[in-house]
Amino acid sequence: MKHRSTAVAGIAAAASLLLAGCTGAGGGGGAAGPIDTDGELSGTVQFQTWSLKNEKFTPYFEALIDDFEKENPEVTVDWIDQPGDGYQDKILSQANSDTLPDVLNLPPDIAFPLVQAGKLLDLAAADPDLEAAYNAGGWAAYSGFSGVEGTYGLPWYLGSDLSWWNLEQLAPYDVTKDSLPTTTTDWLELAKTVAADSAGEVQLVSSMPGLDTFIAAEVPVMDEDGTFVFNSPEAVEIVQQYADAYAAGAMPAEALTGSYAGNAEMFLQGKVAYTTGGSGFAGDLRTKAPTLLEQTTATARPGVPPLFVQGINVSADSKNPSAALAFAEFVTNEANQVEFVKLAVGFAPGTAGGTDEVVSSVSADLDPAQAEAMTVMFDALDEAEATPFQWTGAMTDYLNQQMALAIRGDLGAEEALDKIVDYANENRIDQ
Repeated sequence: MKHRSTAVAGIAAAASLLLAGCTGAGGGGGAAGPIDTDGELSGTVQFQTWSLKNEKFTPYFEALIDDFEKENPEVTVDWIDQPGDGYQDKILSQANSDTLPDVLNLPPDIAFPLVQAGKLLDLAAADPDLEAAYNAGGWAAYSGFSGVEGTYGLPWYLGSDLSWWNLEQLAPYDVTKDSLPTTTTDWLELAKTVAADSAGEVQLVSSMPGLDTFIAAEVPVMDEDGTFVFNSPEAVEIVQQYADAYAAGAMPAEALTGSYAGNAEMFLQGKVAYTTGGSGFAGDLRTKAPTLLEQTTATARPGVPPLFVQGINVSADSKNPSAALAFAEFVTNEANQVEFVKLAVGFAPGTAGGTDEVVSSVSADLDPAQAEAMTVMFDALDEAEATPFQWTGAMTDYLNQQMALAIRGDLGAEEALDKIVDYANENRIDQ
């Protein structure tokens, strides 16, 4: 399983307009108050997953549904699964034809046009006691839709990135696991020092700054109205630090392509001594560079760690809202999430607890480096934040273009950020 970063350029904006035009909705959906799930439930619930019906996960879902139906013998759960490609198009088609499943899996960016069109249930209103049971960052990812009150998804499974360091390359410069930097500024300062001391042989900057860089540094990226505002003096300083690191020889020129695959691949090839990657990166090291794995350690990303979120949502048009909500809560309760991420190794449950149980259950079957990385990632999730749903792939592409110019010194950091922020605000999917 991949992180499923699903910021789909351009589609969401058109989808939002299309849905709103077809439904006449003004944003926000679902119940005006709580939905009772304590009584006797009956009827059929249609449950849709995203590319999860396969040898690995099918037995899990069959057992999950069987358990729910045993607890609720008058309810039948009809499980359907959509392929990975074209998932957003399928969701929009279902929404426009009023055939959305009762319970479905949507990340925040795909959920937004449905929320805006009133097609998803406000789960905070439907069950006011839910929030405390879930990861705070995951809950916030489904609660921050601009212009709409409420929460429209239950965090299901979560991921994040870690920092990966080649300690053997860093050892000659008195860098140890215990002295690794924990802030963006300290990391970039170390990168310049190591580059200077190694005559450019050891490089610690393997990618350009992205929106997550500013989030990590606690630079405000949006205001209360959903307007992008990260062209601030604090952000300018960060971009300039990257430019200074590049000028000092701390960053290979190929890193200016903005390719995440290049970020990890450069580390695997020994070209850089630092990269970012999920806990599963240990498996890549074991397969592609086993000798490198022994000298590599994983730590939390500097500052606020990124959060990748998948959630379970409920259709506002469900003909069986009580059973649908009960099933959504059942799928995402701690026990069932723990069992799911034991299979989806490297991901964490979207609940407030359960991570310790996951690590203890799977660590014996994992490479020790991956087990350690999972522990580091899971420990960081309480502070992790998701990228705003308004940020699209097209915005990332434009940011990378301008950042490459700024880091090379062809464009001032402030001018680059002004251009990026202007582009992002002109192309917001929520307007």
